Amino acid sequence: MNSKNQSNERLLRIGLPSKGRLAEISAELLNDAGISFRRSERSLFARCKDMPVEVTFLRTDDIPVLAAEGAIDIGITGADLVAESGASLVHRLDLGIGSCRLALCVSIDDPVLDASQLAGKRIATSFPRITREWLAERGVEAHFVELSGSVEIMIQLGIADAIVDLVETGSTLAANRLRVLDEIGRYETVLVQNQHVADAATADRIVRRLEGIVIARSWSLLEYNIPRRRLSEAEQITPGFNSPTVMALEDPEWCAVRAMVRRGEAHGVMERLEAIGASAIIETRIANCRL
Repeated sequence: MNSKNQSNERLLRIGLPSKGRLAEISAELLNDAGISFRRSERSLFARCKDMPVEVTFLRTDDIPVLAAEGAIDIGITGADLVAESGASLVHRLDLGIGSCRLALCVSIDDPVLDASQLAGKRIATSFPRITREWLAERGVEAHFVELSGSVEIMIQLGIADAIVDLVETGSTLAANRLRVLDEIGRYETVLVQNQHVADAATADRIVRRLEGIVIARSWSLLEYNIPRRRLSEAEQITPGFNSPTVMALEDPEWCAVRAMVRRGEAHGVMERLEAIGASAIIETRIANCRL
């Protein structure tokens, strides 16, 4: 009975990476969403200030499995690790960070042109499940050398004929005289949830807060003045999320417009507005939003 009561009273638990760049980014994301905590040195747990939430710090690779087993309710980890674990989880949110691709690579001196030519060959990877399934879809069977790191040097060491590894800039491939034979998938950092989370309301509240930050980081607020005769053209350039806000100015021949634009497109949009006579064009970064 006591054990059951303790289980019911347990705070909703978020699993975060314990170290590395992703740990810093995840903590910053939660803080921006008002889910603030202070981690004591070497502590594995931290209590959030204004929410019934506890944060636990884990190896990024372990987060999918621990979420599936119920040790944590929700967790931040890589979509590649979720896929590799095979854990049955609820995908709640793409976080827009940590984008990478998983690629099948061979030596630049290897004449192989297609994955089918790797049948029976040795493939070194930290992602045997994903790789095996991808190759099986193409009718290819291979021998796997399962490793946890330094996969890129296995061809040079004579351990493997090909590797499957995460690729970001490609500089590591060039340094090891490798080339991409095929792309297996693209992944990013995600928020995942246990199938049977007890406090669903708090979990939804956290997801909604994080979603507001993630969306805000993708948009800017653009404000400008435009001659009223050019307003329809301006609205085509800045249609906004639903529609732009248009306000009258003291000069009846002018109006002010406020609209959300994709942050990556803001510079081009400003140039197009300027070309049709807009002035006082201001871009403001959005810290948080609900759409």
